[in-house]
Amino acid sequence: MTDLFHEIPGNPIPENAAGGFFTAHDGKKIRYGLFAAAARPMKGTVVVLTGRNECIEKYFETIRDLTGRGLGVATLDWRGQGDSDRLIGDRQRGYVRSFFDYTSDLEQFFEEIVLPDCRGPYYILAHSAGAVITLLAAPSMVNRVRRMVLIAPFLTVPDLPVSITTVRRVCTLFCYLGLGRLYAAWGQRPKETAPFATNKVTSDPERYRRNTFLYEAYPQLALGGPTIRWLKAAAEASEIISDPDFMARIQVPLLVIAAGADQVVSTRAVEAYTRRLRLGSLLMIDGARHEILQEADLYREQFLAAFDAFIPGTDDAT
Repeated sequence: MTDLFHEIPGNPIPENAAGGFFTAHDGKKIRYGLFAAAARPMKGTVVVLTGRNECIEKYFETIRDLTGRGLGVATLDWRGQGDSDRLIGDRQRGYVRSFFDYTSDLEQFFEEIVLPDCRGPYYILAHSAGAVITLLAAPSMVNRVRRMVLIAPFLTVPDLPVSITTVRRVCTLFCYLGLGRLYAAWGQRPKETAPFATNKVTSDPERYRRNTFLYEAYPQLALGGPTIRWLKAAAEASEIISDPDFMARIQVPLLVIAAGADQVVSTRAVEAYTRRLRLGSLLMIDGARHEILQEADLYREQFLAAFDAFIPGTDDAT
């Protein structure tokens, strides 16, 4: 699997790795990875769903944590990022037409890869934009997935001066004017990695260095900022999953984990959203930044303890 996955010192490919590409409904090639449980008894499979500008390799450490617990892992690179096909000519630009394209790929991943090839029961662990995709797909997951853990869902950004509906309307106007492929934020990926002290996603310098070196060594895995069209799609998805009628259709038990020092996603919005879920519970990890799975051990261990308590869960709690 060394030709499919990329490793760097300190971030080796997990044992028992398999994977490949499947062809999406529109012909795009989507990379996926399967990692067998490394401990017994085998407890099922966790489908790991990454955030924007993330890739399978960034989750090697978490994959080892899960396989060491007797859980298999199935994961994929979302269309337009990682080693999956990009959607527009400029590989740097984070672009998607609609988050329903992501849910379509996830549905196909389950149908063609996860259900035939992976041991049940099935769980989902999703981060940030991946958590929003999971919520969007949740009504169709009720008979497939036993439980879901969502980390810092990207509902809106902190201290946004306007509503997410206003963001969607402004982005829609720009897309109508043919500007959807312009950067909405940040622009191209910097040629030099930003110093650790300026980062907003982790307080752990070693994991920060590992992740930035991964993208330095394999720049084809990385993205620049999101485009206006991506932001429009994200805002639309946030509105849909926040509709009370839609939320009533989410019938899979959820553990939502929020980062107390998140500067990327609005923790206040995550708290408010979780309170409205019928089967949702919230854990706040005080002091943690946005990428809890890439955080210092102090915060990661709190996540892992909560994960162990919630998954696989007891029969009388499901």
